[in-house]
Amino acid sequence: MAAVERPFPPGEYDVVVVGSGPGGLQTSYCLRHLGIEHAVISRDERPAGMFQRFPIFERLITWTKPDAPVERTSREYEWYDHNSLLAEEPELKALVPGLMDRAYDLPSRGEMEAGIAAFAERGAIRVRYGCTWEATRREDDGIALVTSDGEYRCRAVVFAIGVTKPWRAAVPGLEHAAHYVETGTPERYADRDVFIVGKRNSGFEVAQGILPWARSIVLGSPRPVQMDALALSALRIRYLHPYDEYARGGPGTYVLDVAIERIEREAERFRVLTRGTTWDGTLEFHVDDVIAATGFETPLLDLPTLGLVTVNDGRIPALTPFWESVSVPGVYFAGNASQGAKGIGKRGAGASSTAVNGFRYNARVLAEHLAAKLRGWERPREAIDDPVSFLLRELSSAPELWVQKGYLCRVLADERGTYVDDGILPLAHFLDALDHDAVAASVEVDESGTILPTLYLRRGGEITERQLAPHPLHAYEGEQYRREVAGLLSY
Repeated sequence: MAAVERPFPPGEYDVVVVGSGPGGLQTSYCLRHLGIEHAVISRDERPAGMFQRFPIFERLITWTKPDAPVERTSREYEWYDHNSLLAEEPELKALVPGLMDRAYDLPSRGEMEAGIAAFAERGAIRVRYGCTWEATRREDDGIALVTSDGEYRCRAVVFAIGVTKPWRAAVPGLEHAAHYVETGTPERYADRDVFIVGKRNSGFEVAQGILPWARSIVLGSPRPVQMDALALSALRIRYLHPYDEYARGGPGTYVLDVAIERIEREAERFRVLTRGTTWDGTLEFHVDDVIAATGFETPLLDLPTLGLVTVNDGRIPALTPFWESVSVPGVYFAGNASQGAKGIGKRGAGASSTAVNGFRYNARVLAEHLAAKLRGWERPREAIDDPVSFLLRELSSAPELWVQKGYLCRVLADERGTYVDDGILPLAHFLDALDHDAVAASVEVDESGTILPTLYLRRGGEITERQLAPHPLHAYEGEQYRREVAGLLSY
């Protein structure tokens, strides 16, 4: 039997994409459609490596509604399907809903993995599997990647490597605790007392998973649970049963604001010493298990030695609005590491760059940015006959704006009174770097959770911001809105 030919041998490429998860596959798909020569390499042996391992209790927190009031192949359906990757071809769109058993509107880990694998197979996205990135070198004309198969040289590299390396906070004795990735099956916590360090996604996921089994559960971290933010998050319906238990006084489940002073081994058990942060006093716990649900970091390898700057306790690369390292030109990130680009940070709940539903749009915008920068690609300049209707329709139904709230915007360039479509761009780029007159539409959220359709008009270097009135059905195409937008554009 002849050996299967492996694509993308070591050599020179415009772009190298590292990773075969949803971020890497989406970036490759978009680059290919723009005609950008690139290679995709991955240490894994098949696509969707992260979903072969996480989340540990199998069910995602991003929803998909198999039947919706719009067609599955329409752009608008992306708002109802937060788990499929994006494509132009109808046969590649909305693959995850067709693989779900409808037991729940949140796909299982296996269903998600199958959807990503189907996208790679049906879309003929080629990947050099079993090729491990080992080192990085800056060169005068770009980046060199040392891999297990040889060296790759490129003008730009896109790391779609996830935020998957276990991270522990600097708590004395926490090294003795199991990390989230080592949690195991819920049954192993039967009739046991468990202390979970952390009160964010992974902490509540673990607590939810073991709630029917553990004798008692304590979730502890210094900061209070931000219920105002969680009320707008998928986490609310998926993992917050333990918080509800605590809030209504259910015995044996506690969600505490505490600084953990130290963790000590006591033969087969643990002693956890804590100090209150929103209340005065100390508490001491004797438990069977301690689980460090303290999160993950991006596996950056040697990139920090090249000068790559990070945020969030060194866990995430600090990125520009187009997801390029702020300190190492030519190094970009896709996938959930794209959360390192914070956007304008004006108001409440914002972009969903930590999840597929958000970073799939980031990948498409990134591919267009690289095509323009490396090969002079220009977006087709389609004139918009009725800019008022166009902008209001985008505010009402554009999935990019609704998922990436306050981060992505729809832009119309003003060419002597004629508006042309400038596509989807980062809002921070529109506000800080755009060099021509234009108008941008974005969907934003204020501190109270109110959704605000917002327009920004750039004229002669000056920016006017206009927040439109909220609507209970998020329908912004009525006459009141038309008059307001028409007035802004004629300003």
